[in-house]
Amino acid sequence: MALVGIRVDRDSCAGSGVCALFEPRYFDQSEEDGLALPRVPEAAPEALPRLRAAAARCPAGAITLVAPDARESAAGDRAD
Repeated sequence: MALVGIRVDRDSCAGSGVCALFEPRYFDQSEEDGLALPRVPEAAPEALPRLRAAAARCPAGAITLVAPDARESAAGDRAD
């Protein structure tokens, strides 16, 4: 089973906590600087809709998901 990679660009992250609020299973915030942290580096493909929703809610567009097929960034996985 191919997994979905979860990446957070901490240089872009605004520390709003929206990802951790909506998807605490997959995202957390650093106690040191308040920036987002993925709780796990990869998730099962079944989590993709929830991860996409979290990425779409990110006001900084700091979340990128790596699709299981060809390990390329999946379309619509970055908040636009």
